[in-house]
Amino acid sequence: AGFSTALSQTPSISSISSEGREDLQVNQLETQIWIKPDMQKTDVDFSEILNAIQEIAKDVNIFFDELEGVNSPSKDDDSLLHHGNLTSTSDDASRLEVVGEEVPDKNKTNGLYFRDGKCRIDYILVYRKSNPQTEKREVFERNIRAEGLQMEKESSLTNSDIIFVKLHAPWEVLGKYAELMNVRMPFRRKIYYLHRRYKFMNRIEKQISRFRGWLPRKPMKLDKETLPDLEENDCYTAPFSQQRIHHFIIHNKDTFFNNATRSRIVHHILQRVKYEEGKNKIGLNRLLSNGSYEAAFPLHEGSYRSKNSIKTHGAENHRHLLYECWASWGVWYKYQPLDLVRRYFGEKIGLYFAWLGWYTGMLFPAAFIGLFVFLYGVTTLNHCQVSKEVCQATDIIMCPICDKYCPFMRLSDSCIYAKVTHLFDNGATVFFAVFMAVWATVFLEFWKRRRAVIAYDWDLIDWEEEEEEIRPQFEAKYSKKERMNPISGKPEPYQAFADKCSRLIVSASGIFFMICVVIAAVFGIVIYRVVTVSTFAAFKWALIRNNSQVATTGTAVCINFCIIMLLNVVTSETLIIFFTEQPRTESEWENSFTLKMFLFQFVNLNSSTFYIAFFLGRFTGHPGAYLRLINRWRLEECHPSGCLIDLCMQMGIIMVLKQTWNNFMELGYPLIQNWWTRRKLRQEYGTQGKTSFPQWEKDYNLQPMNAYGLFDEYLEMILQFGFTTIFVAAFPLAPLLALLNNIIEIRLDAYKFVTQWRRPLASRAKDIGIWYGILEGIGILSVITNAFVIAVTSDFIPRLVYAYKYGPCAGQGEAGQKCMVGYVNASLSVFLVSDFENRSEPTSNGSEFSGSPLKYCRYRDYRDPPHSPVPYGYTLQFWHVLAARLAFIIVFEHLVFCIKHLISYLIPDLPKDLRDRMRREKYLIQEMMYEAELERLQKERKERKKNGKSYHNEWP
Repeated sequence: AGFSTALSQTPSISSISSEGREDLQVNQLETQIWIKPDMQKTDVDFSEILNAIQEIAKDVNIFFDELEGVNSPSKDDDSLLHHGNLTSTSDDASRLEVVGEEVPDKNKTNGLYFRDGKCRIDYILVYRKSNPQTEKREVFERNIRAEGLQMEKESSLTNSDIIFVKLHAPWEVLGKYAELMNVRMPFRRKIYYLHRRYKFMNRIEKQISRFRGWLPRKPMKLDKETLPDLEENDCYTAPFSQQRIHHFIIHNKDTFFNNATRSRIVHHILQRVKYEEGKNKIGLNRLLSNGSYEAAFPLHEGSYRSKNSIKTHGAENHRHLLYECWASWGVWYKYQPLDLVRRYFGEKIGLYFAWLGWYTGMLFPAAFIGLFVFLYGVTTLNHCQVSKEVCQATDIIMCPICDKYCPFMRLSDSCIYAKVTHLFDNGATVFFAVFMAVWATVFLEFWKRRRAVIAYDWDLIDWEEEEEEIRPQFEAKYSKKERMNPISGKPEPYQAFADKCSRLIVSASGIFFMICVVIAAVFGIVIYRVVTVSTFAAFKWALIRNNSQVATTGTAVCINFCIIMLLNVVTSETLIIFFTEQPRTESEWENSFTLKMFLFQFVNLNSSTFYIAFFLGRFTGHPGAYLRLINRWRLEECHPSGCLIDLCMQMGIIMVLKQTWNNFMELGYPLIQNWWTRRKLRQEYGTQGKTSFPQWEKDYNLQPMNAYGLFDEYLEMILQFGFTTIFVAAFPLAPLLALLNNIIEIRLDAYKFVTQWRRPLASRAKDIGIWYGILEGIGILSVITNAFVIAVTSDFIPRLVYAYKYGPCAGQGEAGQKCMVGYVNASLSVFLVSDFENRSEPTSNGSEFSGSPLKYCRYRDYRDPPHSPVPYGYTLQFWHVLAARLAFIIVFEHLVFCIKHLISYLIPDLPKDLRDRMRREKYLIQEMMYEAELERLQKERKERKKNGKSYHNEWP
């Protein structure tokens, strides 16, 4: 019976592989073990070897536990005791402790334990005595004690009205709820063996290792000596079970569950404790929303600073270790300790930093290729025929770009702008656009593989989200209608289909209204550009007067950035929360809020860029027949060198300003708030006051994590990903700017989580959620926009048509620089000055160029001359260019989409070696559980024989 029970309760596959041991495999079933390839086989009893290894591992663990229990000579009052000093408060734990062990005085003063120095604080609740919700709190706390949690209260040292409720979960409570929550814990250490290899392969490996010894060590890897030996990384894991507790590795019941797991279990209990009679009067979240409690958070593990060096004295605690190895600016070039981040902050935050690190690493090739495209433009600048002709065109007089105040100008005056345009619009631009479209697909496909490895290493393969609770807002609104939940079988509030559709329509209408507000803001920017270009052209300062169009673009971009940030602050979160429908659960609400917020932010950030890329200078008409806005303002024209320079300025300024502002708000705002709090404490209690505060007081004075969790962090990076891919053909340096920002962003976020924020609750997640679908949508949009940027915004297609059809090499199949001779003159049309409208006629007659009034001026377009049968009609070259542009868009999109789908098909979501490891370990776990159960039955049989009890037909 015991054997069949053990097999029926065999856990699902999962283990955590340690770094650097991928070439080793677990083999527990072999009775013949190869120690070295050149040694002979030795027949041994595997059970004896297994018992010996377990005893050695046990001794090693006891040794490490004792090392962790040694007090460091640090004099910092904020430092933590190591995990080895923890003592159990339960009766069962006494079997695992040294009899007569005294509680160190440090436990009583560091603010991490109860007053007795034994019970570790797992969770903190904060409320004010003046709050009227006293009865609800008393019922809630009484039910907390009924669940088995231990409680202790203490008033604040700075404000007697603030009360801290300290909660501790004993071993019995942790074991009970860990089993209910299916918390996976280590139950057997991995045993590694080396493959048998031939002598020839050994010699090759020796030579390779000798060659590697000459090379410098990898500087980006973290020092393994400073990182703790996380036990679960070298153990198989299984859902915790009290009936099979003898299977799990338990050296100390107080340290078996780490702090993050303990706080997660306590939070799980608090979410299910009633505070008032009634079927829905339950949970800590409702008490936080109605103000019964002011705050609820787990504690940090002590100070993140130490007076002693981590290299000589080691880390005081995991927070100190994270600060030194992750959040410090001195380790900006090193890999992130993701396992430690996951252990301290939980899988959800760990996945965010894993994705951010993966995204940053994938930006390296994109930034390198983008920089190469830019440098290619720099090196070929002197050989560009188009910029040469522009700089030498002193006899070509261009028509004014605005009404009245704008003067006639020589084409050679735009020489600098023509050269700058060539830096971004050259022969390598198309290649880079294709590369970035493929890069976006490769990034997402390989992230899926990386996520699978992380999910396997972090025991997330078989994890499924629990049945979520109903949101209090949904419950309050739809409590009158109920229906049975098909999963739990309990009645719950129900939203009718008609009501759901009506709210969805209202929500969609609200988002559409907000997008219209953004478009109206862009319309205001367009009017500003139209009006100010004439104002700057009549400015007194010659510098601004001669560069009126650049001044207009620069100021318009800055004003646009201010409007973007204003709309984000004033309208985004408040209105989107108002227009978000009432989903049933918190995750549904988060997905709905995320999608709507992203749509608004994306349109708000990129609407002006879309206008400059695809509408600026496209619908202006021609001299003598300009199209006007509200029949008043003449639409803005492109610079004689093209519109790409305006798009580059828009992207560069917006990207730099937004990233700088985001970094300041993410770190500067919490720093200023925490500094102000520390300043007030110093004024009241002196410089030594804060050091004597307990840990819960220090954490309470930190800033709470954003109410929307990781939303702001993800949103910032997703918008940056859009900037990096959507218009990358016009600004190849965007990946480089994104890479530099992300290197800083990782350390800023790490510093913020470790030092400036309260410790967030460790929560689990299998992936990045709805953000992955948004990334895929941006990848598809980037292909379309880059096709239009190359075909419409840049001059790539007109130059190509001229080289093959109208240039000196027409019909020869060549398209070099020699084939571009005469392109500038062919791309300009002639206009008769006397045909100007009265309101468009410039104040000067152009006599300063030739001594007599100008008769003709030139403008960018493909139109017939004024004396042709159809004056100012489109030429045949215009239609050829238009057809080539449409053909290029179709061919480019289909080609890139085919490449993207081919790459998606060829790259499997799960690496083959990971799939093999999962299958093998599933088999090994079953065998281990069988052996452990068999060993237990044999021990029971021996004990019965010793006691003189024997039964017939025993097995085994």
